Amino acid sequence: MNASIPATDLPAVVARLRAHFAEGRTKPLAWRRAQLAALRALLTEQAEAFQQALHADLGKSAAEAYRTEIGFTLNELDHTVAHLEEWLAPKPAGVPGVFQPAEARVVRDPLGVVLIIGPWNYPLQLALAPLVGALAAGNTAVVKPSELAPQTSAALARLLPRYLDPEAVTVVEGGVPETTELLEQRFDHIFYTGNGTVGRIVMAAAARHLTPVTLELGGKSPVVVEPGADLEVTARRLAQGKFLNAGQTCVAPDYVLAVGEAATALEPHLVAAVRELYGEDPREAAYGRIVNERHFDRLTALLDHGRLVIGGEHDRADRYLAPTVLADVPPDAPVMQAEIFGPILPIIAVPDLDAAIAFINERDKPLALYAFTPSEQTKRRLTEETSSGALSFGLPVSHLAMPELPFGGVGESGMGRYHGAYSLETFSHAKAVVDKPLD
Repeated sequence: MNASIPATDLPAVVARLRAHFAEGRTKPLAWRRAQLAALRALLTEQAEAFQQALHADLGKSAAEAYRTEIGFTLNELDHTVAHLEEWLAPKPAGVPGVFQPAEARVVRDPLGVVLIIGPWNYPLQLALAPLVGALAAGNTAVVKPSELAPQTSAALARLLPRYLDPEAVTVVEGGVPETTELLEQRFDHIFYTGNGTVGRIVMAAAARHLTPVTLELGGKSPVVVEPGADLEVTARRLAQGKFLNAGQTCVAPDYVLAVGEAATALEPHLVAAVRELYGEDPREAAYGRIVNERHFDRLTALLDHGRLVIGGEHDRADRYLAPTVLADVPPDAPVMQAEIFGPILPIIAVPDLDAAIAFINERDKPLALYAFTPSEQTKRRLTEETSSGALSFGLPVSHLAMPELPFGGVGESGMGRYHGAYSLETFSHAKAVVDKPLD
């Protein structure tokens, strides 16, 4: 299948995938391993083509594209291959004495036909990493890449059928009409990565068929910085996590809650960290671009609400917005009303940890919460007194790349989880099996 599939043909596409699944071809372990091996070949043999597409769509350097998209997915894939047989093995279960003699076990059944709707910010990784789980679980799949990353979408549509079983995996390109038509079809699972507005549309469409969903959404991920933290290290790691992909990362630090004197003390360290990462002119460095002019205009409208610490330079024709830090930001400023999803980092001063926790808990549950603190008591309080998709001390963003950790949101930041064994759980059904002798 390729990019030329019209919306009117999509019911037939889904029907063909369902027929292929019904034949049982995707269930054998050998088929699953073969598809994962083919996916690995795709990523290694076509790495340059994907790097070029990602540069065209988002200005990603070849190194960043490999590290955050290709290499990330290979790591996920290799971890899955190494453990797949173990994860698929039936799990014995205890049987109460009243039912003895009998045996019980849990086996994992593939769900059937799944739909994966990818976003534009990591358009390769966030389309293929869920596909790893879908194939490992023995499903057929429709992959819908984002139309806002057209070069990566086209590369997926062109290359994926060359490597994977074309009767089991179909790439559907297009925009709202194609996505709308896909959502009219019955799937056995829908995996959506994106924003909450579309997430609600996906969930409402899935409800008509009682289709389970995984919603990987976003949210304003806070960073708590306390006095006593090594501010040089804090600033360097904050800048690395925030300005990766020009800030267009769902788990990027969204804003800083700086406790007490840490607010002003952190500023010069962030200036030094940005210059260390990108030099005096980030435009000339390996630094990404805003995905399109609409998002560029949205972001530049946020620059006037706070004191400029560093950055602010922008060029609409080049979709360039420099790494930017704002201080003295009012909590009700426009930059604090929605996920920034760009290279702007506001700093908000709070008097103490109590105020920081209250600030976090008064808002929607974030996809991630980060903290830089030497205090074990602070770590305990943040663990016990806040709710977020993930919690990380001293290292933003990187939990995403640890396949033994579940990745997902809570509340407004999403539902469901994946990566590693959690992907297999998402894309399969844990079936209870009981066997009692008849004699």
